[in-house]
Amino acid sequence: MASPISKSDPAAGWQGRFMSHDDFTARLAARRALMGEPAMPRNAGNRRTESKCALLRALDDLGAK
Repeated sequence: MASPISKSDPAAGWQGRFMSHDDFTARLAARRALMGEPAMPRNAGNRRTESKCALLRALDDLGAK
């Protein structure tokens, strides 16, 4: 089921700058090309639920990586 489209403009009272998604992605790509990819920390997985652990074990048993 799709979410309904809002009839009102949520940014109608916004006084700041606007940036389209296309402009944002272009600026982000240029910044990454200049500076390189950021070194983001990986999720250690220390807080996984039992059901998530079981799912990952089942996927591992099937050979999925």
